Order: sequence, then C-alpha cells, then structure tokens
Amino acid sequence: MPHTVEELRAQFPALKSGRIFFDGPGGTQVPQQVIDRMQEYFIHRNANHGGAFSTSRLSDDLIQETREALAIFLNASRPEEIVFGANMTSLTLSLSRTIARTLRPGDEILVSRLDHDANISPWLHIAQERECKVRWLDLDIEDCTLRMDQLDSLLNDRTRLVAVSYASNAVGTINPVGEIIEQAHNVGALCYIDAVHYAPHGPIDVQSLDCDFLVVSAYKFFGPHVGILYGKYGLLEGLEPYKVRPAPQIPPGKFETGTSNFEGIAGVLGALEYLVQTKDVFNTQDKKPNPENKAREEWNPRHAMKAIQEYEKTLTKNLLQKLEATPGLRIWGLTEPDTIDQRVPTVSFTLDGFHPRQIAEKLGREGIQVWDGNYYALAVTERLGLEDTGGMVRVGLVHYNTLEEIERLGEALKTLG
Repeated sequence: MPHTVEELRAQFPALKSGRIFFDGPGGTQVPQQVIDRMQEYFIHRNANHGGAFSTSRLSDDLIQETREALAIFLNASRPEEIVFGANMTSLTLSLSRTIARTLRPGDEILVSRLDHDANISPWLHIAQERECKVRWLDLDIEDCTLRMDQLDSLLNDRTRLVAVSYASNAVGTINPVGEIIEQAHNVGALCYIDAVHYAPHGPIDVQSLDCDFLVVSAYKFFGPHVGILYGKYGLLEGLEPYKVRPAPQIPPGKFETGTSNFEGIAGVLGALEYLVQTKDVFNTQDKKPNPENKAREEWNPRHAMKAIQEYEKTLTKNLLQKLEATPGLRIWGLTEPDTIDQRVPTVSFTLDGFHPRQIAEKLGREGIQVWDGNYYALAVTERLGLEDTGGMVRVGLVHYNTLEEIERLGEALKTLG
C-alpha cells in the first residue's frame, strides 16, 4: 500500500517511461491493480454470463462484486441501479432512445453549451425524432461558467429532461449540478448528469444530488474502457429499452445489451481498490463507521476522492500560475485563486501566433502529452469562436502528476518559437 506520492506513482507502469502524462481528460493511466485484475479474470474466470459451471459462476460473482463497489463509489441505494456499457456515449445514446418513447410533440429538452457532445447530440436526435423543442443553457465567454441566471426562464411545465455535465472536459468548470437538479425537479423534469470528467477529481453522491441518471467512464478514473450508468431504480424499472427477447426484464440486465466486457469490468474493480488505497498518501481520515452500514464506511473510495480533490487544488494553483507567466497565453475559464473550488485541474489555453496543434506537437517532442482541438466539446469551441482556429491546448492534471512536471511544462513553453 503506497504512503507517498512517489510510491503511488510506482504503481503505474506507464509512468516509468519518463513521459509526462497531462492527457488525463482523454483517459488516465492505469495502476498495476487494474492489470492484475484483468489478467486474473482471463486466467481463472473467463466465461460468459449465467452458466452452471465454475468459471461462469466465478465471473458472475466478480461482476456482482464490481457492481456493489460502484454502488458505494457513487452512493447508489442498491447495486441494481448500476448499468454497465461500452462507454458513456453508447449508454447515453441507448438510454436516450428509451426515454424518447415517453416524449410527445411539444415537449422540451434542455442542454448546455458547456457539455461534451455525448450529452448533447443524443438529446438533439430524439428531439428531432419526437418533434420536441430544444432549449440551450448558455455559457459566459469570460469565465466559461454556465449562465445560471438564464435557467429559470428556460424551464417550464413542458420541460421533460435537463442534460448537463458535472464538470466541463474542455475548460474544467464544475457546474452547480445540485441547483440545476433541484430546479429541474421543480418543473417535473428528469435530470441526466454527465459526470465522466468530474469522477477522477472528486466524490460523487447520487443520493445527495438526487439526480435521476448519472454516467461515468472508468477509463477516466484509472480503469479500463467501460461505461457506467446510474439510474434511480424506479425509473430504470419503468422504462422500456430496446433489447433482445431473451435478455432480462428487470434492471440492470435489461439495459446491458449483448455480452458485457467482463474483463474490463474486473479492471474497474481494480481501479476502485486502488483509489481506496490512496487514503494513506493523501492523509485521509476515514469517517467513523456507521453501525448500520459498516461495510460502506470501511471500504469507501469516496473518502479518498475527497482527499484527492484537496491535493489537486495545489496542482491547479501552480499550473495556473505557470501558464499565466507565459507571454501571449490566454487561459479559457476560471483563473482567480478564490475560484479554485469551482474547477477541476483541467486547463485549456491559446497562445498568440501558434496553432494549438503546433504547441501539442512541440510539447510531445519534449515528452509532454497534451491534447489539442475541441475534445468533442464542440459547443464550447463554437461558442468561444475557436472552432475554426484549431480549438485550444488542454493540460489535464490528475493526482499522479507532480509540481516538477508542471515546472517542466513551463520551461517547455518558454522555448516555443
């Protein structure tokens, strides 16, 4: 079990390469526990679901264990509220088709210009199909926050669904999702939260949020490529998804189309086990166990996520200072020290005289991996007027990054030209 950041970093085989991974928003590196879990699955449990024989039973046991662990990670009320899928986009497209069956012409859907397109296009498609009206919650160009002053006027008794991200994958803004969910419910609308980008940076409590649906992707929080959907059980039970006839009639099975990525799901458990172990690195003080729910309190990744969130604030402040010291560089999003609590450590910028791709290529030659473009947050770059100029350069930190790596980034930016 790691006790220092260096010991923690040693658990990630990819970090031994010497490369600097600032590409976490597009997918984090994985610790050895994930690799071990997937290898163990292939050697000892590799079988399809529901068989009478030993490897199938072992496989089913591990999938159920992972489902229960994710219920703790998200604080779902029961494991059956956890649905596995290929990725967030596939899950959202599938569920949107299911929700479309409940819509009527004239109903309204609200989406945000600060979202990844995976939480926009699925809803646009079904709105067109069902003759629904789409309303857009705008963003403030100056600080890249949602125009919450507009929300009340956009909601009405025809609103059926509000889709919004927990945090922006493009500019790092943490959205006030609790407030948005409450206002959506006040008009009788469902709320669908894309928490993919928030998940590696802070704790998620779906019961406290009272969201109806929430999606995450394990490859963003140190696991393999597996999508996870949370839905309130009553809603999942009442919806009628598109599925094959032999598939289960009850959640979560009726939403898990075809054969799942069982080895990937095993890796998700490894990622959660890793996160629990980080508490010793970030000095997390576990809550006193609740006698009524002792297992959840003794093994709870959300406690570690709270500590990770505090640690990453130091990294964020340092990164912002380093970027702001670069002449001609503009950070898109929140930059003031008193707004650190309102963002994750994902910072995007443009630099006068340079195309974002040029910067990413230059940094790549220095062993520093960053993304450029629109990161599928097309609505963001369009609204900021950056889509036709190559988008932005995105530096995405996670807890395995260091102040020394940020210093190397600053030095590399000085040599551009």
